[in-house]
Amino acid sequence: MTKEKVDEIHRAVTKFIVKDLHPFSTVESPSFREMSTALNPRYQPPSRDDLSNTLVPAWYCVEKSNLIQNLAQVNKVAITCDGWTSIAQDHFLTVTVHYIYKGKMKQNVLSTEAVYESQTGPVVAKEISSVVEQFHLGGKIIAATVDNACNMDVALKKLDFLKVGCFAHTLNLAAQKVYDIPAVSSWCAKIRSVVVWLKRSSLSKTVLREKQRILNLPEHNVILDVKTRWNSLFLMVERFMEQFDAIQAAALDLRLRKPMEKDKLERFTHTDLMKAEEFIKCMQVLYTSTMCVSSDKSPTCSQIIPILAKLEAHFRRCDEDSVFTSSIKEKVWGSLQKRYQDENLQKFLKEATMMDPRFKGRLGGEAATDIWDRLEKAAVANATAAVAQVFSLLYVEGMLFYYLKVQKSPLEKLFEDEDRELQQAASQAGRVPSITEQVQKELQIYKRLPGITSGQDPVAWWWSKRDTLPNLSALSEKYLCVPASSTPSERVFSCAGHAISQERCRIAPEKANMIIFLQKNC
Repeated sequence: MTKEKVDEIHRAVTKFIVKDLHPFSTVESPSFREMSTALNPRYQPPSRDDLSNTLVPAWYCVEKSNLIQNLAQVNKVAITCDGWTSIAQDHFLTVTVHYIYKGKMKQNVLSTEAVYESQTGPVVAKEISSVVEQFHLGGKIIAATVDNACNMDVALKKLDFLKVGCFAHTLNLAAQKVYDIPAVSSWCAKIRSVVVWLKRSSLSKTVLREKQRILNLPEHNVILDVKTRWNSLFLMVERFMEQFDAIQAAALDLRLRKPMEKDKLERFTHTDLMKAEEFIKCMQVLYTSTMCVSSDKSPTCSQIIPILAKLEAHFRRCDEDSVFTSSIKEKVWGSLQKRYQDENLQKFLKEATMMDPRFKGRLGGEAATDIWDRLEKAAVANATAAVAQVFSLLYVEGMLFYYLKVQKSPLEKLFEDEDRELQQAASQAGRVPSITEQVQKELQIYKRLPGITSGQDPVAWWWSKRDTLPNLSALSEKYLCVPASSTPSERVFSCAGHAISQERCRIAPEKANMIIFLQKNC
């Protein structure tokens, strides 16, 4: 076989191992060798050491270099950060980057590196700074989206990054407040006891399946809530109500009735059912909001202010509310209204809302005027900086002139005054608008344009307007690249859990970083 062909197959084998998260020892297993020989008898698969120490690092270096080159073409990025402890008790910090390129939202995993010191704010700041330097992102980071941990707060203040608290995490903290309500706690304990009993007994699962088929219900399992799992209480109650007829029928079955009576499980009353319906109606919007900001489609921070406004209206107490519903609303909104109170963050989020064509009409009154003024200044500063990077220009009376040194002829010297008058008249007739005037004109056009529906992509919309609204289109990248939640980092840890599993817990952290980088980016 030629060297080129061997390298090509080596790359395919490396990709197979990395993308599907197989152990490195796979290439030395008899079954893999047998399969390789059957596919191509002339091919000799790499050894475990070659794969681990040569092929994977070489691929990682190439892809990392490519990512650095791609990021060099972008002026504004946002990052997310989060920490995770592996099954081998190594602590990892993941950093992801988010940016807009040619009308599309892009995201990449930068690093998942082991941290061997106590996770204090300065240590986290040092690790983040190291990753930022590796990928040459200094001066490009607009904001960092992180959870509400104190060490992250300290780290971002030390780095002087704008902190955007993970909105999904914030919503979960608010949802957990209902556990503190005695009426809710005692009521959901009844549901939990039935769910635990059903999940514990193999016979109950069989009987429940029979009842589901008879009653034409979906053959879904019951869900048990876990306090640290987002929206799990809501999902448990919702699934319980969906399967209530089947659960009730199963409880009356002679095969389960005696065991249930023996375990003294409390039966559901009509009042309990009413509470379940009220709870689902009340908490559904919180679950939907979490899904909005956790999706991959367009989870920008411009959604935060509009969603908070909708939640405030939903959780506003009404005269028709029962005591049970009122207590839930008070607890949930009491937690949410304390969030995002930082003045600089408030300004940034409101500006982001205005720059999102889906929500630009949601903020009105005197506050809107102030926001538009800030956006005008930001667009002018952004456009001025962009011009300064390309040309060395002199601003004279709103006109742009190049420095030119030209030797004048004797005739030009003689009629210098007349020529100057002609040039001034010509310049006034065809004067180029200043950047401020261009931005003001674009803002007026943008305000008059109709909004778009919430299902459309604001990044693609601005890309389509790059010719008619060039300055605002460039500015939109600053706001729309910032994610509303840190779920991209959370998703990396799902991959990391398979990369550093019980079966391969001895893998070196440096190799784990390479595998996760390649698995998520390639």
